[in-house]
Amino acid sequence: MIRPTAFLAPLGFAAALAATPTLAFDINAMSESEKAAFGEAVRAYLLDNPEAIVDAINVLEERQAQAQAQADFDLVDQYADALFDDGFSYVGGNPDGDITLVEFLDYRCGYCRRAHPEVAELLAEDGNIRVIIKEFPILGEASLISSRFAIAVKHVAGDEAYKQAHDVLMEFSGDPTDVALRRIAEGLGLEPDPILEAMDSDAVTQEIATTRSLAQALQINGTPTFVLHDELLRGFVPADQMAVMVADKRG
Repeated sequence: MIRPTAFLAPLGFAAALAATPTLAFDINAMSESEKAAFGEAVRAYLLDNPEAIVDAINVLEERQAQAQAQADFDLVDQYADALFDDGFSYVGGNPDGDITLVEFLDYRCGYCRRAHPEVAELLAEDGNIRVIIKEFPILGEASLISSRFAIAVKHVAGDEAYKQAHDVLMEFSGDPTDVALRRIAEGLGLEPDPILEAMDSDAVTQEIATTRSLAQALQINGTPTFVLHDELLRGFVPADQMAVMVADKRG
């Protein structure tokens, strides 16, 4: 004999469980025929009410998004020192700003190039944001060479020269050959030889390796990735959206 509950539709059955706290449902206690009947009842219900599947998927995706967001908050908190005060990354905008924006970027990344003017617009419109650039070359040898050049400029000529080189590399579409990098250095009024020599230095190599390790710890596998104050933003974000987020974080 098959129990009547084996034929209850899933939502109706859930409602019955909620209304009767003492009612327990254990599918393992069913006989094989009862399990088969229950499965057919579930299948029939879902075929008649396919929107229930969509509702369930939406709930699952929302829960996953919430879990990921909380995990990201926890990661930012755990690695705050490495993110906001590593001692070597370029710091611009307003160094004393009340909000910090960190960007992991790759010079050969199309979305990083799209984000570049957006970040500049945000900083121009809000004079109280501190920005930190993390060199994170992940798109091949040209990316690595470009980052080595930018970091070498910083080591040899300082932060202002680095920012100028950074801006040029964000718009540079050619191959970063020695000839091309020499021309970029000369165009910035810099002596190329010390910069090209510094590109393969242990200091430059260590800086890139440290940033890569941090990105791995933060589960960052794409560019651009931003950290806005206490929140990870994985992917391109327009200036107007970031401005809203900044205002929200200021309360």
